[in-house]
Formats: sequence, C-alpha cells, structure tokens
Amino acid sequence: MAGYVQDRWYKEVQASDGKTVRVRTDRYGIGLRYRARYFGPDGSEKSQSFPDRQKGRADKWLTRIEGDMDAGSYVDPKAGEISFGAYAEKYLGGLTGDLVSQEVVRRRIRLHAVPYLRTRPMGSFKPEHVRAWLNQLQLAVPNGTYRRAIYDSVSALFNAAVDDKVLKANPCHAQSVKAPVPEDRLIVPWTEERVVAVRSGLPARYAATVDAAGGCGLRQGEVFGLAKDNVDFAAGWVHVRQQIKRVGGCLVFAPPKRGKLRDTPLSPVVGAGLQEHMEQFPPVPVTLPWKTPDGPLVTLELVFTSGVGKAIWRSYFDDFVWKPALAHAGVIPPRATGQRRYAASPDDGMHALRHFYASVVLEAGGSIKALSIYLGHSDPGFTLKIYTHLLPSSEEKARTAVSSVFQRVHSLWVPAAA
Repeated sequence: MAGYVQDRWYKEVQASDGKTVRVRTDRYGIGLRYRARYFGPDGSEKSQSFPDRQKGRADKWLTRIEGDMDAGSYVDPKAGEISFGAYAEKYLGGLTGDLVSQEVVRRRIRLHAVPYLRTRPMGSFKPEHVRAWLNQLQLAVPNGTYRRAIYDSVSALFNAAVDDKVLKANPCHAQSVKAPVPEDRLIVPWTEERVVAVRSGLPARYAATVDAAGGCGLRQGEVFGLAKDNVDFAAGWVHVRQQIKRVGGCLVFAPPKRGKLRDTPLSPVVGAGLQEHMEQFPPVPVTLPWKTPDGPLVTLELVFTSGVGKAIWRSYFDDFVWKPALAHAGVIPPRATGQRRYAASPDDGMHALRHFYASVVLEAGGSIKALSIYLGHSDPGFTLKIYTHLLPSSEEKARTAVSSVFQRVHSLWVPAAA
C-alpha cells in the first residue's frame, strides 16, 4: 500500500493492564473522519479526507494512487486543483517558438476558452465539459476553420497539462469529443472591375499597395515592409526579403512567412505604378527592431509609410484605409451613422489581392510550380490544393489542343480524286 488510512475520531492507547484499547480523540464527531495519507514521488506527504462510514472508499483511493505510481501515471491530486484560467496563464507565459504564432495562440485561448472555462479546476475536466464548451464556441464563432484552430490551441494546452502532471489525460482526445471540421471553401478571385474600384477608393498614398499585392503577389506585411532596394526596375524583379509584423504590441522587421526569401517578377506596368508612387511619396527611412522588440535595430527606406512617415500599423490600415475603400467599391455596406466600425469582411481583406494575382498568372498559363515560388508557399502541392479549381479544365485543354491541330489539318486537306 502506498500509505495508510488514519481514523481521526479514535486512537489506540495502552491501558493500565497493558492492553491496547481504542478511545475517542478530541476530534470525535468533528469534521471528516478518515484521512488517507501517502508519500508522493517527490517525498512529500499527501493526504485526502473522507467522511464517516467511508473507510472503504479511502482504501480504494489509496489503492488507485499506488497503481498510478506503479504505472508511472501518477498525478498529484493537489496539482489538479489549479483553475483553467490560472494554468492557461502559466502555459501562455511559457510558450516558445515564433513570437507571432505565440500571440495568435494567446489570443485564441484568452478570447475563446478562458471566458468559458476559467474557474473549472484542471483535474476535474471530463469530455462532457469540452463538448459543452464546443457547443458554446459554435454559437460564438461561426467559421469552422477558425473554431478548429481554437480547439487545436486548447488541446495543446491540455497536452501540456498532461506533461506537467496536472491531469492524467487530455479530455479533447476522448472519442465522444468531435473536433470542429475546417470549412473547405473555394477561393473566388476578385474581378478586375473590383480591383479597379477598390484601388480608386484608396487615398493616393496607399493606392499602389494594390499594385504590390495584386501585381506581385505580396502579403500585406510584405507590402508594408517593401524597401526601395527590394525593387529592381531594370531587371524586372521584386526581392521579398522582409515584412512588418506586430510582436508584443511593437512593430518589427522580420523575414517573410516561414523565412522563405523569394523573388517575384515585376511587370513593366506594375513597375511604372510603383515608380510613380515613389516619385509622389518618396521612400522614407524607418528604423525598427529585427524579429523581436528587443532585437537589433534595422533601418530600411520603405516604399509605403503612414502620413507622418512611420511604418504602417495593420490594424489602422484595415479599419481606416482598407474598409472605406471596400465600402467605396460596394464590397461592404457603408458605415452606419453613429457606428465606429464597418461590417466584417473576412474574405475581402488585402489577402484577396494575392488570390487575384494567382488567378491572373494561372489564367495566362503560368505553372503551379512557378506560382508557388512567386507566392512563397511551402511547396507546389500546397499551391495546387488552394488554386486547382482555377486551372483550365483538362477537357477544355484537350478541346483547344485538338482544335488547333485539326484546324491546320482541315486547311491543308485536299479531296482525293473520284
């Protein structure tokens, strides 16, 4: 046995005749009668109290503790008393890896899990509690893909709790818990007319951001981080070497997503648009730390800056520059009188211009492999998965190829003599 059960209502004493007898203690009838005690793997004494007439339950509890120790699955019952909210803060404070990814995980857990699960002790979690939370999450977050991302972040937290011996098993892994299903949505690229309308709705200072994103396939952070020296007008290339990201409430320069440096073709027309922009709004030297708020300072002459010559904050641009342009183009309704914000439009952010760029390249016959390089994707298979529906159909290619050949065959055909 890993320990013993103490009866706090009785004690054994030696009588005058030398025999051992049970007598009541000063605690008789007060509080819980039985205390199951044992020594944990760290050498410290642990205990759990049980009421009168439940000695058998105390013995079973100790037996289970002993079995867990033998199996290497022991979890200190006291460790599981920490609330989800308190453990979440410990977990989020110890995240490692990419700082931007850390902030994404913090936002998911703090906004969508802690408000629902904050007070529940970690050791008390059962699959039913996760199922109840997922039902609430479905009402609060309609998008299945984002719900799945939130679920994955919370499941990772429970995995860490298992590793930390706070609970025995991850309740998200139970068969009865069904993870949210990501939504497979076909990308519908913007039309040329929409691109023109949105560009015309932007202030002159920001109009050419459409050229950089829709004409070169840059991500929003890469557009904001585009430096004068990254644009080679003579050779016709844009060198994607950095982006601007927000880390810990601070803007920083950082490598492109997944650290993939790349070059993307610069068309003469897009190049002319960028040159015109740089003549009207000359590049401004901007100094930011590299990768982290306490990183080494780097100075670059940025092509796009704010009205006061500073790096552009994404949140400001989205709310006060981009969405008014969407409303101007009729993509979203105008902002109602008295409202501070425009309607949500998750599919029509600046990223839509990357999809537009991809559709233009594919429609012109560009290869998936080349497009994957231009977009900075991890591999061509990922690009194919996203844009395969934009490729000309195989049957249409067959019709076009056969028509081309037989048009010549028919034109050269001379009827045989009768």
